[in-house]
Amino acid sequence: MGNLAFTYRGLGKWKGAEELEVQVLEMSTRILGKEHPDTLSSMGNLANTYRKLGKCKEVEELEVQVLEMRFRILGKGHSDTLMNTLMSMGNLAITYRKLGKCKKAEELEVQVLEMRTRILGKEHPDSLWSMGNLANMYREFGKWKEAEELEVQVLEMRTRILGKEHPDTL
Repeated sequence: MGNLAFTYRGLGKWKGAEELEVQVLEMSTRILGKEHPDTLSSMGNLANTYRKLGKCKEVEELEVQVLEMRFRILGKGHSDTLMNTLMSMGNLAITYRKLGKCKKAEELEVQVLEMRTRILGKEHPDSLWSMGNLANMYREFGKWKEAEELEVQVLEMRTRILGKEHPDTL
């Protein structure tokens, strides 16, 4: 059922994906429990579909639950928590941006960047991606100076690491 929902998402059949993902989440919660990693993944999948459907409030509710449960169950230092949660944190930051919750969005984007830099290193592609996301957020919120500082750093590092003609540098 989850695979078909994923296929529907790929085809842009968001309502069909939503219907299946709701069923998957209900069954996963009933069979595996609310805090099982597969249930948390199902919640994240449904949140992504809700995002495409413009259901920002529902997205926020699911993403907050996923983050809280991952931190509570595995702890902030667990490797599964770190990689999956960093992605979830970034998604929640996007949701906060769409809801106009600028302060919360900024706090999460900064946390994601700090954690990725600490874990992966400043020049890792994922760290650079996070730095670019934070710069984009600053630009959206009219924080031009902060955006410029980060964008200059990202451009310099990507040019040095990937080369002038790499798609991520352009």
